[in-house]
Amino acid sequence: MTGQTRGPLADVGPGPVAATRGPVRVVGTGLLGASIGLALRALGVDVVLHDPSLTTVLLAQDVGAGRVATPDDRDVRLVVVAAPPDVTHDVVLAELAAFPDAVVTDVASVKGAVLEALRERGADLTRYVGSHPMAGSERSGPTAARGDLFTGRPWVVVGSGESSGAAVLAVRDLASDLGAIPVMLDAGAHDAAVALVSHVPQIAASLVAARLREAEPSALGLAGQGLRDVTRIAASDPAMWTSILAANAEAVAPVLRALRDDLDALVAALDGAASTGPWSPPPAGALGSVAGAIAAGNQGVARIPGKHGGARTAYDVVTVLVPDQPGELARLLAEIGAAGINLEELQLEHAPHRAVGLAAISVQQGLGSRLEDELRTRGWRLAG
Repeated sequence: MTGQTRGPLADVGPGPVAATRGPVRVVGTGLLGASIGLALRALGVDVVLHDPSLTTVLLAQDVGAGRVATPDDRDVRLVVVAAPPDVTHDVVLAELAAFPDAVVTDVASVKGAVLEALRERGADLTRYVGSHPMAGSERSGPTAARGDLFTGRPWVVVGSGESSGAAVLAVRDLASDLGAIPVMLDAGAHDAAVALVSHVPQIAASLVAARLREAEPSALGLAGQGLRDVTRIAASDPAMWTSILAANAEAVAPVLRALRDDLDALVAALDGAASTGPWSPPPAGALGSVAGAIAAGNQGVARIPGKHGGARTAYDVVTVLVPDQPGELARLLAEIGAAGINLEELQLEHAPHRAVGLAAISVQQGLGSRLEDELRTRGWRLAG
């Protein structure tokens, strides 16, 4: 391996001034590592790449994430470890030893287990700061990397308890330079939070998708956007998620037990309703239990922050039939803009066995009727 610049790297010019100064060493050049490299290179930061896989690191170099590390790259200021959680502490320990003047962070999705292992092995925790960008994709590898992957996303910064102020600032600057929003948490609070908002949803999606393995083709032909939404992340890498869930088992298990209790109560209510037949009154409380479960879900989803933070905003939704032809979606979006209406959210669903898509356009409340009139005037067909 050489440090020769290849492919897109040769075309990277000076960008906006970044607080992060290079060289930055990225260890692990999958989706996150390569995306970090792409974002830093766009800012003109020198990025050196290392990965146990020669093919992966060369591919990351070719997509523009940095240059392959050489033995001469000793003046590294910041090391970013993007390795699976089960090996992260080993890699961090090695990087702390190899680069005694550098701050070392990792982007593993579990923080407590990594910090505990480093402390037990006597690592220099003054130069170590854990972190976790809350961004990703069901796709993996450097070919899936995007320089804007972290834009507007939370990036959790987790001090070791002994981290120097300069080390914490270096990691906060990294997150800000990449367009993310730094959030300070301790390791325990981080692991409990991601168990609830990331790790258990992955398990739920996988379990629902697993029910489809032996489904009749006729049943799958009825699948709509709801099933696709619920199961989208079920396409994630099994090896990676096994590592994540094992490392955060202590925080994930209680959430799963609570979810199991909710499921048991719902199953009992439905069994009661089934026992009386479809035309007879179900046992007292059965329907209330079912309705309560759905209502609790309404309350929970309402707490998920909306587009602008804070409580979710209610929008008017206009559903438009979009011909499945090149340029039609772009034309629709351009004409919404020409009408002077801001698009808040967009969901696109294909109509089965028809050369048309259904675009659900969310706009501010009160603008739905105006948008419908504008689109009809421009010849668009609306659903509903």
